[in-house]
Amino acid sequence: MEKIQVAMDKVAIGFSIICAVHCVLVPIAMVILPALAATPLRDEAFHQKILIAVLPASIIALAIGCRKHKNWRVGTSGFIGLATLITTAFLGHDLLGENGEKIATLIGAAMIAFGHIQNHRLCCKYNCHS
Repeated sequence: MEKIQVAMDKVAIGFSIICAVHCVLVPIAMVILPALAATPLRDEAFHQKILIAVLPASIIALAIGCRKHKNWRVGTSGFIGLATLITTAFLGHDLLGENGEKIATLIGAAMIAFGHIQNHRLCCKYNCHS
């Protein structure tokens, strides 16, 4: 079970980084290469697809880790980040506008990554066999 948690933490951190890089670099890349506007990278569904990938990994890793190390603040940070990303992915543009959506997505991704990094560190501290 521990190897699953470690792998899921790493997967979730990776997807959070992909999400953040996407939000920052795609607008810049579209200015440089306007043809990118016609690709799926610009589509709002891209955020939703990344979210669908990160959700199970985050939930599994945070749940296993929090049961192991009993530090629920770490889980809370990760779950608030997930809630932020879910809300932003489906309602962000309408509620916050384009810039607000990007900022909220970056904050949510950072909270998830922070939660998983802390989760991984605590799990290693309290019984790491890997």
